[in-house]
Amino acid sequence: MSDVQKQIDELVKTNPVVLFMKGSASFPMCGFSGRSIQILKACGVDTKTLTTVNVLEDDGIRQGIKEYSQWPTIPQLYVKGEFVGGSDIMMEMYESGELQKLIGGEAA
Repeated sequence: MSDVQKQIDELVKTNPVVLFMKGSASFPMCGFSGRSIQILKACGVDTKTLTTVNVLEDDGIRQGIKEYSQWPTIPQLYVKGEFVGGSDIMMEMYESGELQKLIGGEAA
């Protein structure tokens, strides 16, 4: 496992909810990342305590996360160490109520 993979693995396993995204929770830099933040807020996640990783700041992480998850796009959500998916999957899971249960929050 490369250093980048180890760094990603540690982030994912030591934080309850991690979103690899473009930008930050307060300043998303793409529509999909912005939508992901809105979905998490609707699930009751406090974006001040949410762990986000801006992939635009580190190309190693940007490429490494795609290899780590074997998922080609960003954003990517991890909950309790498990890969959940991107914004489309997050939206489907939110609409069905699955995401709220997984995160343990209540819909706002």
